[in-house]
Amino acid sequence: MEIPRRSAEDTAWIVQQARAEGFDLCGVVRAARFPELERLAEWLQRGYGGEMRYLEDSRRADLRAVMPQVRSAIVCALNYNTDLPLSISRSSARRAAEEPPTGWISRYGWGDDYHQVLWDLLNRLAARLPERFQEEHTARAYADTGPVPERVLAKHAGLGWIGKNTLLLNQKLGSWFFLGVILTSLELEPSRTTDDSFAPDLCGSCRKCIDACPTGALVEPYVMDARRCISYLTIELRGAISEEHRKAMGTHVFGCDICQDVCPWNRKAPFTTRAEFSPRELTENSPGVSAFEPELAWLLSLNEEEYRRAFRGSPVKRAKWRGLMRNACIAAGNAAWKAGTAVRERMVLLLERHAGESDPVVAESARWALSRIQQAVAEGRSAALEQRDSGVERRDAPDV
Repeated sequence: MEIPRRSAEDTAWIVQQARAEGFDLCGVVRAARFPELERLAEWLQRGYGGEMRYLEDSRRADLRAVMPQVRSAIVCALNYNTDLPLSISRSSARRAAEEPPTGWISRYGWGDDYHQVLWDLLNRLAARLPERFQEEHTARAYADTGPVPERVLAKHAGLGWIGKNTLLLNQKLGSWFFLGVILTSLELEPSRTTDDSFAPDLCGSCRKCIDACPTGALVEPYVMDARRCISYLTIELRGAISEEHRKAMGTHVFGCDICQDVCPWNRKAPFTTRAEFSPRELTENSPGVSAFEPELAWLLSLNEEEYRRAFRGSPVKRAKWRGLMRNACIAAGNAAWKAGTAVRERMVLLLERHAGESDPVVAESARWALSRIQQAVAEGRSAALEQRDSGVERRDAPDV
C-alpha cells in the first residue's frame, strides 16, 4: 500500500494544534539515524554515563527499534520557567548564618511531575491527528519515558541547538523547557527541509556554563561527565556520593540549575503561566514549607511515609527517601551555622539520629555532616581565641 506523503501545510496544522494545546514550540522530523547518536557509544565507553544503564539501550540509536512502523516524530517543548529567583542569586549557601538553612530543589522539581503534564498534553495532541489525517495510522507519545533521544530530535526538528552545557537552547525560550515526542507512522513533511536550515549554534565563545559548574562536570564544550554533575549525584546515583564532590554540591538536595542560571540565553526567557509548575506546598501542617527552598531541618525530620506524602505527584520522588536524606545530610554539612542556636542544636540531633540509621549510605552521610559542623565549631573557637589573644578585633572571624 502506498503511504500518503503530506505537505508543509499539514505540518503547519500540527504545529498550530500543538500551540492550541499549550505547547510553546513544535516541529516535525523524519525518522532517521542521526549522526549525534553515533557518538553515544564513545561517550558511554568513557564511563560518562555513570550508573544510568538505561542510556545503553541500543534502541536509542534507531527510532525504528522503538516503534517499527515509525516514519516521523513530532517534537514539542513546554516552558516551565517560574518567575522566582535563580539558584545563583537565592542559594541557601549564601543565606545569613542565623537563618534556618534551606536546601535547593531544581527549578523543574518545584511543581507537579512534568512527566504527567507532558504526557497528558502529548496524548491530547495525538488524539487530534485523525481530524486531519483520515488514513489508519499509529501515534505513540513519549514524555521522557522511553529510549527516545528528545534533544537530538528537537535539534533536527528545528527547535534549537544543543549548547555547550549539552542542553537544547532556543533563542526565545532559552533552555527552561521540557521536551516531549510523538512517534507516528504518518509520512510528514519535516519542519527543516535542508541541513542549512538548522538553528545556528549561538553559544559562540561563551564559557559561562563550563566555568560556573562547581564540580567540573562539563569536561569540554558540549561534553558532560554525568558522574560529576550535581543533578546526577543527587537524583540518579543510588549509592554514596564521593567526598570529592560533596563540598562543591553546596546545599543542593535535588538537581542543579547553575549551568542554566548563568546562560545568557536565559536572561530574557519568558515565564510560564502554568500553575502546575509553580512551587508546591509540601505539607498541610506547615504551609510555609515550599518546594522552592525547603528547610533542611524539615527535610531531615521526614520518615519514609511523610516523605511519600509530601512529594506525591512531584518529580522529587525520583530521588527516593534514601537519596533525599543522603542529599539533605550533605547539604547540612555545607550550610552556614550560628553557634548556640536552637536550629543548629535540632539539626545536630537529627543528624545524630540519621547517623544511627540501618542504611549505610544515609548513616555515613550524616556522620560526614556532623564532622563538618564539629570542624566549623573548632575553627570558630580557634579564631575567637586568636582574636582575644592578639587584642585585635577580627570582623571576619567565622560565626559558627
